Amino acid sequence: MDRRTFVGMMAAGATSPLFQRAADAQSVPRAQNVVLVHGLFADGSCWSDVIARLQPKGLKVTSVQNPLTTLPEAVAAARRVLAVQQGPTARAAT
Repeated sequence: MDRRTFVGMMAAGATSPLFQRAADAQSVPRAQNVVLVHGLFADGSCWSDVIARLQPKGLKVTSVQNPLTTLPEAVAAARRVLAVQQGPTARAAT
């Protein structure tokens, strides 16, 4: 199993309980959007397998393309993406 497959499986497994809890809770709206943020030594394409699994479920998925320069610039990039989401949003990071 390669790293990309492993990361995708881990992310899908880690986020699935979040979606189930959101669906079960009456006061918590179900997420319509998912924002994925990559970690060090990766780029936004590391989430391609996860995106392919979430989109058929009707979710709008955005993978933040961090600049890989400084942490403050990466945080700013993620905040810009989060700011334009319409409706409830789930977030995941590697």
